[in-house]
Formats: sequence, C-alpha cells, structure tokens
Amino acid sequence: MPPIRPLALPDTAWHRIGRGQNGIMDAGLAALLGAAVGSLATVGAAWVNGHATARSQSDQWRRQHRRDAYANYLGALHDRDVAMDAVLDAVEPESLDLRDVDEKVRRFVELAREVHRAAEVVILEGPHSMAEAVDRVGRASGDLSSVMRRMVKDAHARDSSRKAADTALAAERERALYQTVKDFRAAAGEVLGNAY
Repeated sequence: MPPIRPLALPDTAWHRIGRGQNGIMDAGLAALLGAAVGSLATVGAAWVNGHATARSQSDQWRRQHRRDAYANYLGALHDRDVAMDAVLDAVEPESLDLRDVDEKVRRFVELAREVHRAAEVVILEGPHSMAEAVDRVGRASGDLSSVMRRMVKDAHARDSSRKAADTALAAERERALYQTVKDFRAAAGEVLGNAY
C-alpha cells in the first residue's frame, strides 16, 4: 500500500490572500479586519445602549403615569372627605337647616363620583397591590358613608335617638378610613420606588 500523502491544494490567488512573505498577514488586511470587528462592536454597544435607554424611558413614563394617578386619587379623596366632614357637621346642631344638609350631601355625592373615577385610573395603572389598597379605602369609605347616610336620614326625620352613638361610630370609622388612606400612600410610595 502506498503511503498517504497530504492533499495538495493548488496555489491559487485565494490561498495567497492575506499572506505576505512567509505566510504572514499583510497590514492592509489586518487593518480591514480590525475595522470590521470594531464596527460590529460599536454597533452592538449602540444597540444595547439604545435598548437600555428605551427601557429606562418606558419605566420613567410608567412611573410618572402611576404617580399622577395616585396623586389624583389622593386629591379626590381629600376633597370628598372635606365634603363628608361638612355633612357630618351640618347634622350636628339641634336647629338643623335641612336645605343646607341636602346641599352638602349633593356636593359629597359629586365628589364621591370623582373619587370613583380616580380609583378606576389607579386600578388600570396598577399594579395589583394598588388595586387592593384602593379596595380597602373604598370599604372604609363605605363604612363611614353608611353612618353618614343614617345620620342624614335621622336628621330629616328629626330623630335624635341614635345621634350620640352614630357620632361616636362616625369618629371611629373616620379614623379607620384615615389609616387606610395612609396605607394607600405607603403602598404608592413603595410602587414608585420612594418608600418612606
């Protein structure tokens, strides 16, 4: 059997590309390859940087929308709570002005609708923890509102038999509502990354 010889390739121009003397790559080809690799690295870095910037801007946009939604909700709650306090104050005196009470109730109802609209935006903006916080505030608000409605109804009926008990219950439920609003603020701060 004859010995195996290595495959001899023809000496073509392709085999000589990039070889100077003694098979060393010439400087021109090295510069070209270096420029190509450098360009690819630059394009890759620019893409990564652009992607990171876009994500950062998206996160900032989302944070800003959430902050605005949370602030609007808290503002609507404040206005509604001021109106609720006005109703509770209006049913206290022995000489009631029922037209004044009814006007204050009407104002309270308008502002309660604003709170509901603002709550819907908070729920849409998320996250789920904020929807839960809104739900807790809503339940505490409903508990206080039910006492307020009963006090208004009793004022119209000139029935003061439950007045002392309802006044104490309203104060208790107002404290509970205040605590749920504080909890909402803390949850909002946590979501926005500025927990206190």
